[in-house]
Amino acid sequence: MKQLTVVSGKGGTGKTTLTAMFSTLANAVIADCDVDAPNLHILLQPKVKEVIPFYGMKKAVIIEEKCSQCGLCEEICRFEAISNFKVDEIRCEGCALCYRACPEKAIEMVEEKRGEIYICETKFCDFVYALLSPGEENSGKLVSEVRNKAKNIAEERGIDLLILDGAPGVGCPVIASLAGSNLALVVAEPTLSGLNDMIRIIELVEHFKVKPLIVINKFDLNKDVTEKIEEFCRSNKIDIVGKIPFDEELPKQIAELKIPFECEAGEEIRKIWYRIEEIMDNI
Repeated sequence: MKQLTVVSGKGGTGKTTLTAMFSTLANAVIADCDVDAPNLHILLQPKVKEVIPFYGMKKAVIIEEKCSQCGLCEEICRFEAISNFKVDEIRCEGCALCYRACPEKAIEMVEEKRGEIYICETKFCDFVYALLSPGEENSGKLVSEVRNKAKNIAEERGIDLLILDGAPGVGCPVIASLAGSNLALVVAEPTLSGLNDMIRIIELVEHFKVKPLIVINKFDLNKDVTEKIEEFCRSNKIDIVGKIPFDEELPKQIAELKIPFECEAGEEIRKIWYRIEEIMDNI
């Protein structure tokens, strides 16, 4: 099974727009791996078939009737998560030191629901996304769960392609979404900060031995920086699979949830997908 992950060094570059358009063109299972702030489902308007609870790391809970209030747990907690014999679950890192140290065995490590995974269908494809509860961690683990659910669906359907809409940046969720990828489509913006963000995400992608491809979005807004991006890609032998023009019609169609997009930018995204398909066929 082949996997394409769409990434960028920052949010707002157009990753989700491209992934939404790809979902109308490819025979693939699609997954949104931005579990902190998913938004691909807004465009795809899926029908939710199943909701699966996500349980993150276990956290400490003090059992009052067993507690002798010796204060040892509060003394040894380096995260200052225990006060007045209560555990602040936001501060608790789940290290279990207090659990192991408690002389009265009055502390338990409890697994609670930390988010939800949504198994969906759309008029274009099968689709998986998730939402981590506010303030929770383990987003990398939840991304892995989303990816695995999407992979299982693809295997059941006899589909040999996953397309993942990665989270922005270079953190744990992005690393988790790159696992198993054949290609990473890096969406870049023609600004100096966009160039720096692109270089940063390319370094991450190549560190995990994934082949990067570049798309320059709104390339015609700053052709000087577009040339710098092209020069960087030439020097590092990285393929640019497309340059999307600024198109005022595209945000209008996004706002009206009209996909596939019928405009100049939408046509270029189609061409980009066909180029990616050719590269995927030769992997």
